[in-house]
Amino acid sequence: MPRYWSEFIGTFALVFVGTGAIASDAVFGGVVSSLGVALAFGLTVMIMIYAVGDVSGAHFNPAVSLGFWWAGRLERAELGRYVGSQAAGAVAASLCLRVLLPESPTLGVTLPQVALGAAFAVEVAISFLLMFVILQLVLGSPSPKGVVGAAVGATIVCAALFAGPLTGASLNPARSLGPALVSGQLEGLWLFLLAPPIGALLAVQGCRATRSGDCCRAGSCTEVARWASRSRRWRRRPPAPSWRRVASRKTRWRRVRWAARSPSGASTTGSSATAPSAPSSPRSSTNP
Repeated sequence: MPRYWSEFIGTFALVFVGTGAIASDAVFGGVVSSLGVALAFGLTVMIMIYAVGDVSGAHFNPAVSLGFWWAGRLERAELGRYVGSQAAGAVAASLCLRVLLPESPTLGVTLPQVALGAAFAVEVAISFLLMFVILQLVLGSPSPKGVVGAAVGATIVCAALFAGPLTGASLNPARSLGPALVSGQLEGLWLFLLAPPIGALLAVQGCRATRSGDCCRAGSCTEVARWASRSRRWRRRPPAPSWRRVASRKTRWRRVRWAARSPSGASTTGSSATAPSAPSSPRSSTNP
């Protein structure tokens, strides 16, 4: 449960600050600027990665969660819960902005400013770059502490500066879904729900092409975790009940007695020391 709350809060912060900057820029006559909007998205993601990255992994993006699932780093059951938490956080942030900025008709909704084909290609490309950077930082060679959040945030800033005037630089289906649902402007929403996941899946293939071994291999992490849990359970098995131990001792003692009675007892048991010797009778005694 803490992981889902972390995804909810992180996505809420991303949509609230990022799309709030867009809405404020539109309402107050461009005081934020496109650079300010890009920094708002990038810095918010960086801060939330440092805040809750150790709890949930700090996805804040259904496309990123889908990419981690495709790379074998997220269970299928967890994928739906992550996406639901992210979508709920985005809608909640847009509802808050509706109350705080009723003058904004769009609430920062993403609208393509170029042809649909070009907009689709741009969203796939920037989503590919974002997911590729995340995979290389998280699953590749160990990175110094504190680098992941700064690198991911810088990637989002660069993508927003380039693609912001073209498509709004969604990179995130939840970021586009929240403002679109609350504002009622659903035209072009399908593009931003479809293009980022495609870019994320392509990034997983790019990671597999550039890394050897089990990096980004489907099931490489989940299977290892599953077998590790099984081995831990096996090591922690409780001892056999006392009645089983008593029964096994009785069975062994019966076998030893049967071997002692048989003429070939020594060969049956494999060692003459294991079979107790029969008591000597008075007739066979050597004493006079």
